[in-house]
Amino acid sequence: MSYQSQPTQIEVIGGNVNNLKNISVNIPLHQFVAISGLSGSGKSSLAMGILYSEGARRYLDSLATYTRRRISQVGRANVKEVRHIPSALALRQRPTVPGARSTVGTMTEIFNVLRLIYSRLGSPKCPNGHQVPPTINIAEAMDKQDDTMGVITCPTCGVKFHAFSAEDFAFNSDGACKNCQGLGITKQLDPDRLIGDETKTIKDGAVAAWRTPGRNFMPIVAQAAGVRIDVPYNQLTDKEREMVLHGGQKHYAIDIPSKNGRVFHMDNALYENAYNAIEDSMRTTKSEVALKRLNRFYRFFTCPVCHGTRINPDRLNQLVAGKNIAEASKMPLSDLPDFVKQIKAWLPADMQKLANNLTTELLNQVQPLLDLGLDYLTMDRAGASLSTGELQRIQLGRTLRTQTTGVLYVLDEPSVGLHPDNVAGLIKIFHQLIDQGNSLVVVDHETAIIDAADWIIEIGPGSGANGGTVIDQGTPKQIHHSQQSLIRPFLTGEGKLVTRQVAKDDVFAKGSVSLTITHKFNLNDVTAQFPVNRLIAITGFSGAGKTTLVLDGLLDAFQAKFHHRTMPDYISKFEPAKLKHIVSVDATPVGKNARSTVATYTNIMDNLRKLYAGLPAAKKAGYSASYFSYNNKQGACPTCGGTGEISLDIQYLPDMVEVCPTCHGKRFNHKVLAVKWRGMSIADVLDYDIDHAIALFKDNSSVAQTLNVLQQMGLGYLHLGEATPSLSGGEAQRLKLTSHMKRSQNDTLFIFDEPTVGLHPLDVRVLLKVFSQLIDQGATVLMITHDLDLMANADYMIDMGPRGGDQGGKIVAKGQPQELIKNPRSLTTRYLRAQFEKYQS
Repeated sequence: MSYQSQPTQIEVIGGNVNNLKNISVNIPLHQFVAISGLSGSGKSSLAMGILYSEGARRYLDSLATYTRRRISQVGRANVKEVRHIPSALALRQRPTVPGARSTVGTMTEIFNVLRLIYSRLGSPKCPNGHQVPPTINIAEAMDKQDDTMGVITCPTCGVKFHAFSAEDFAFNSDGACKNCQGLGITKQLDPDRLIGDETKTIKDGAVAAWRTPGRNFMPIVAQAAGVRIDVPYNQLTDKEREMVLHGGQKHYAIDIPSKNGRVFHMDNALYENAYNAIEDSMRTTKSEVALKRLNRFYRFFTCPVCHGTRINPDRLNQLVAGKNIAEASKMPLSDLPDFVKQIKAWLPADMQKLANNLTTELLNQVQPLLDLGLDYLTMDRAGASLSTGELQRIQLGRTLRTQTTGVLYVLDEPSVGLHPDNVAGLIKIFHQLIDQGNSLVVVDHETAIIDAADWIIEIGPGSGANGGTVIDQGTPKQIHHSQQSLIRPFLTGEGKLVTRQVAKDDVFAKGSVSLTITHKFNLNDVTAQFPVNRLIAITGFSGAGKTTLVLDGLLDAFQAKFHHRTMPDYISKFEPAKLKHIVSVDATPVGKNARSTVATYTNIMDNLRKLYAGLPAAKKAGYSASYFSYNNKQGACPTCGGTGEISLDIQYLPDMVEVCPTCHGKRFNHKVLAVKWRGMSIADVLDYDIDHAIALFKDNSSVAQTLNVLQQMGLGYLHLGEATPSLSGGEAQRLKLTSHMKRSQNDTLFIFDEPTVGLHPLDVRVLLKVFSQLIDQGATVLMITHDLDLMANADYMIDMGPRGGDQGGKIVAKGQPQELIKNPRSLTTRYLRAQFEKYQS
């Protein structure tokens, strides 16, 4: 087949994944294609559910059975046919959070090359303390296969010794610090955290350590040991407190009253003090969730032996161009090209070829990360401390480095956590992927990214049942002139930028929260003022210190204040004004599995169960409210256990997930389904979407109020029985807010981290209405954001920078956005000014 006759587009025929309505659409190959649409319109169903799913499945089908059994496989998508699809790779909206042993260096694999550089090109120290100059003999010794592998001779004293191999520099292996096992931190129990609120009595839960599983009866044992449990903890005697914290393990006879009035007697209840309760739990638990919960009782300190480097200190004697491997790991990625020049200038002539080989590999791995605006990251930065956007770009950088060709890349919201200045770098990367001979599909709402695409596909027109069709497609130029396009006004600037009533008077008229951070990461002696009862935007580059200021600073300070704990040592001043509550809302999924639904997450399911249990048919059969839960044995379908589906293991083929043949996806057993309200079973009601359920529950004020709030938040298209873990980041954030709406929030601070994740510009308008409603109820709303539309609608803005990492950590601009753009003093305010000009032109 000649090149000219090769297919030019992927043909999707009859796509029915999730809410897609039998769509047929052509996606150009070897081009950058952007998919746009409202939250819940079906964008990800097309991109991930069909294109990635089918591209990955067909590639895996070509592998050997043995290999396929070891890869988590993708089932067949609900689509009639997909023609001409290449092998596909996906970068998801929410990458997995790395473990405690992951660093930027290990995740990007740059540290692997650095270990090789130190092993082969380094200057080791002999046992007698002589620094051995770099020599090609070391690299040659490392290649030997017998006992002489790695053995070199000191030219000064003649002693033979083993030079360090690349493995000896690995903190997850032979190079780990013996004290902290390569974690860089040690931990010890914090007595302030073992006790929760000192103003409470032990009976009411003052001892937080006894609120861990299996210890709820410990207050009664403490009472038997002579501790008063009905007096506020801060009024106990020193002897009583000593007993709570350090009392010896003894057996006591106790009586435990139960909720139904019975009393259980125990002859030998073992007393466990607050310290032992946590330490024993730590020793026995194997659950990640439990470990995370227990870690809250500890304070973490930098390891005193390796000083946080994770590496065995004796490895730091080996130098390259005057630096040990820990010092090299602390350098920002932007400094590595200069370090490479220093290495080459330092090495003798006969080592230049080897040096070129290793340093070229290092620079090849670093360059994509520099292009993606990650220049401020250091190799020793903990992976778990990275933002979602940083994790995505690290994935993308690794992908780019492999220089594949003929692959379909499907990216879900790659602009998450990206400063407007870095978007140009991301677009450059996209064009590099195309130039390498690949195809690219990007789901995003960033207008600069959509406008830079070769082809735009819009899914809509609405969300859920109102979406799922292709409403428009074409080049950006064609979309600019299309009347049915929903994204058009935001590409051309015809829309309205400021959509809420921004404060015009003194922003601090209702008071302010004040915070001073002495030293935390890249923040040094930073003082910030946050106005009360306003919408506040915290902006700046990735790595500028936004998260440190808000989540490590403000959030930790409030929690210490509310729980009567010692203020973190890096906070020197904190004045909370009148605020007494704090709600932190992020984009993490709601619930762990498909058993969590919109109805169970809100108060709707409880009300439904009571409603059905009160019906004559239910009373006659003796069904209490617990029968109307698919999580209970009495109510669940016996075949699927209440999940509505069954999974069939077909050995080396992907598991098949099928609708349960007994309940047909309704989750409940046939007896429960026989109980009808208005001719409908409880499962029929759960099939309703919020918009249609409002009329159904107009006479039930409790349910109706929740449904109305959900609708006002733009979630009317969600079904009551819809699984919450599958919701987008933006949907999850709004769902978490439902319980806080419709009531006074005078003394509450809401913190949102990247609230526009997964939101179309039209959805952003809905979100701004929600924020305004919270502020009208007296709340203070603070958002960490890169979204220029959100910034333009803020009452007050604090811009961190000037860039990221060691070039950040300062407040470079603060004030009302409309004032800041008159004389832009930071990159963010310059972009914001351009955004205002775009909408006014």
